[in-house]
Amino acid sequence: MMDIDDMIRAAAARLREAGVDTPEHDAKLLLAEAAGVELRDVDKALLMGDPLDVDADRFDAMVARRATREPLQHITGHAPFRYLDLKVGPGVFIPRPETETVVQAGLDWITRNGLYHPIVVDLCAGSGAIGLAVATEVPGAEVWAVEKSPEAYAWTERNRDLVARANPTAGYNYHLELGDATSTLTLPQLDGRVDVVITNPPYVPLDQIPEQPEVRDHDPALALYGGSADGALIPERIVLRAARLLRAGGVLVMEHDVTQGERLVAYARANGFASARTENDWTGRPRFLFAERA
Repeated sequence: MMDIDDMIRAAAARLREAGVDTPEHDAKLLLAEAAGVELRDVDKALLMGDPLDVDADRFDAMVARRATREPLQHITGHAPFRYLDLKVGPGVFIPRPETETVVQAGLDWITRNGLYHPIVVDLCAGSGAIGLAVATEVPGAEVWAVEKSPEAYAWTERNRDLVARANPTAGYNYHLELGDATSTLTLPQLDGRVDVVITNPPYVPLDQIPEQPEVRDHDPALALYGGSADGALIPERIVLRAARLLRAGGVLVMEHDVTQGERLVAYARANGFASARTENDWTGRPRFLFAERA
């Protein structure tokens, strides 16, 4: 048994010196991992002055890795996303909280339209976050997910299998395909039948390399960069693919860079969508396209 307050304080100081944005939070989360408990248990122990049985060597090793700016989620091996806890690591994009807003917009549309068995497509699946969230939160949804990277695809398979063990129906209704999400040869059997496409494609402008080492050095370039100086090339190709997949009145919900909203709204309106707008994420920034198929 060790004084966890001192352990957290020392670890946070080390992480702060290394430039980590949230040193106290990261120190507590790593200590929770080393103790085999939840973060809330650490907070409770700190508040009540209770001891925790911490593997000190493991904790020190994890803090050392985090001090090199290795992503926290790579060290713990998992990342939360809505109601899921997804396995992540090298080779796959770490799901972000703002993408939860994108999923919610799609789910709200499904609810408003009273769809009990919607066909939903997740293009550029990554860890499987979007599609698996839909499959677990909308029990009757038939979800198809597409991922191009074999490395990321392997992570999606792991997460699909985890979900399927806990929720066999969701696992049965989730279909994963290795392929190019922008290609007309991918999921051609669904053309004109899909109710919702929800996607977080690569969209970072090539001339805006992320400053954070966690992103720049660890997130796969294939999942980050949008294929052009302004980052809009791949999102525009996703708009075109979604236009073919969606039925009349179906919707595309697509995350994008804060600089791309007006351009993608105009592009969607010019390429098969009757209406299009950009909506804000939880920070109030223009974050995703919401477009209805003509």
